[in-house]
Amino acid sequence: MSAIMEFLRFIPLLILPALAKMTPLITLEEHYASATTPDAMKALFKEQTQFVPNVMEKLTNLSSLRLSDMDKGDVTIQVVSHAAGLGSYPVNYSRSANDQVYEAVKNAKGRLAGFATAPMSQPAEAAAEFRRAVTELGFVGALVDNHDGKGGYFDGEEYDAFWAVAEEFDVPVYLHPTWPSEDMAPRYRGNFDPIAANSLGSSGWGWHQDTGLHVLRLFASGLFDRRPKLKIIAGHMGEMIPFMLQRIDRLSGRWSTAQRKFATVYRENIYVTTSGVWSLDPMRCILANTPIDHILYSIDYPFTSNEVGLAWFKELEASGLVDQEQLEAIAYKNAEKLLRIKVDDVKGNCTYGTA
Repeated sequence: MSAIMEFLRFIPLLILPALAKMTPLITLEEHYASATTPDAMKALFKEQTQFVPNVMEKLTNLSSLRLSDMDKGDVTIQVVSHAAGLGSYPVNYSRSANDQVYEAVKNAKGRLAGFATAPMSQPAEAAAEFRRAVTELGFVGALVDNHDGKGGYFDGEEYDAFWAVAEEFDVPVYLHPTWPSEDMAPRYRGNFDPIAANSLGSSGWGWHQDTGLHVLRLFASGLFDRRPKLKIIAGHMGEMIPFMLQRIDRLSGRWSTAQRKFATVYRENIYVTTSGVWSLDPMRCILANTPIDHILYSIDYPFTSNEVGLAWFKELEASGLVDQEQLEAIAYKNAEKLLRIKVDDVKGNCTYGTA
């Protein structure tokens, strides 16, 4: 019911007269599940399958259904990434998943691009698979689980080879939320329904703040001094960091030995997407403290629909918060620059350029 109400809120904007030429849209946090996804990982999506219609059918489709859904939301190019949870499995699962995306991208006439998945529980293998995905498969970056499956983060020396790939090839790493580990999960349980606990630990709160914490850990470890050109993407309106930016910057000054303040690293190394947060309130915050060329439109498909994203985009357009140049930057131009892809290279059918 909540998903229906969310969509109904945007209907007046969806029926506004169409522009003579639609603004192209590139989306960066758009998921699938490979044919070799372990059953134990599929079970993690129990909440989504209960509340999001046809989510597993859409997750496993990389062809006509996906492209049709893109058309419904005026999405010109979708950057495909594997759903959360695969990073704790052996490297053969990541290789198979990346190969499947590669084949889909080849057949999509420019409408799909790929973010690599990597076995982050095995740092050396993760670095090697990331390198293969970029150099052999032509992927435009990586999207990886926020921890290694046991609650371990990527701020240690053992992950330097992984980060080196990103800097060497000038491709971004999207830090994506994942479910709490067995050690993390109890902190979200309490005197309430286990369904609530599952939500609090994942998309209802916990995995967002945990991803924001991971970015801060990378800063505290000195990673951005060692890899000053690194590009990190944080989804869901920045995983809570923009709202806390001033406080983080001020208090980290008490302990940080980094060459740059956190606010500078945020401005130069961190990119933020709009994925799955359909309110202008956090956008107002981001527009106030984030460089406009580091803000990128995204959906979080299929856990939310392209149509809801499009309605939010139209709401942003009508709000007066951004001018046309800024709107186009958020819609696709920032992604073109960051990922070195072009909407003009699209050869397949799509709604871009139609009334």
